Amino acid sequence: MTSEPLRVIFLADTRPGHYHLAEGVIAAIGRLRPVDVTRIEVKRKWIVPTRWLRARINAKTFFPPRMLRMSYRIDAYSLPKADLVVSAGGETQMPNICVSRFLGGIPSIFCGSLLRGLAPENFSLIISSYDRDAGSPRHIVTLKPSAIDPDKLGRPKTVPRYGPNLHPKLAGLLIGGNAGPFRYRRSEWERLLAFIKQVSREWGMRWLVSTSRRTAESVADLIGKAAEDESVIERFIDYRKAGPGTLPEIFGRAEVIVCTEDSSTMISEAVSARLPVIGVAPRAHRFTDDEREYRDFLIRNAWCRVLPIADLSPANFAVALGEIRPLQENPLDTLAARLKERLPELF
Repeated sequence: MTSEPLRVIFLADTRPGHYHLAEGVIAAIGRLRPVDVTRIEVKRKWIVPTRWLRARINAKTFFPPRMLRMSYRIDAYSLPKADLVVSAGGETQMPNICVSRFLGGIPSIFCGSLLRGLAPENFSLIISSYDRDAGSPRHIVTLKPSAIDPDKLGRPKTVPRYGPNLHPKLAGLLIGGNAGPFRYRRSEWERLLAFIKQVSREWGMRWLVSTSRRTAESVADLIGKAAEDESVIERFIDYRKAGPGTLPEIFGRAEVIVCTEDSSTMISEAVSARLPVIGVAPRAHRFTDDEREYRDFLIRNAWCRVLPIADLSPANFAVALGEIRPLQENPLDTLAARLKERLPELF
């Protein structure tokens, strides 16, 4: 490993599902050489339209300090010297380009889908999870990056193939909530809790359950009541009290993960932790085209399976587990190797 730190400017928006991706890229870089990270929060002024920003980026009169100051309240002349800029999420694309160009054309990495009309050539490398980008010389198509290191979690390198003939004894249940076109009925939450009780009774399995920032108060209360039965729920992590950052505890102990389908981030992180993952979906839900393509990518690689909440049963659960082939390698090492191949000048 190169001993001199790589100076990274990390442009972060306010959405965990975005900035966690960039943190995953930075964690992979850290497998190759030390990193010195400067995090800068990106908040666009609401009066600045995207079409205007895109037009200015491509204009001959484009002046990065002006765009950074006028649109994002970032003082370009206060930026530290850096070797790389990393970001994720649509709101960070323009600042990423500005910072890279202002600092002399330093390499840039963006995670996600590009805005319409914005060419890939504006970035050194784009991390994508969509097969449509596989032929692009500027893209790497991979599992969504995560900073979670399965080796530090104590995860086994070889995960047993659970299924009808081998049942896990400890499972994690990650609870999200209503988001966009995802809408859960109270009867579906009750159905999900009835399912985990049934599995516990028939398999002798216990659960580690965590809610999240989008979990409704009434749902969290419902789960808290169910958690009084310690023969079913061994540990209940209530997000209202615990806050963020508790998933590694569950990932380090659980043998399999069940996750509500509204959270792509939780599903990806569980897959990255080398766990078999079952997504559970309400009747009322719909994916964007990008999200559907990503879920198909996960399923096609046999990293996860999806069951409607209405169809949950121990038998269906066992069959779905038997179809999963969890990751064997550490995804941080896999991504690090690909970054080194594509950006050799940094490593």
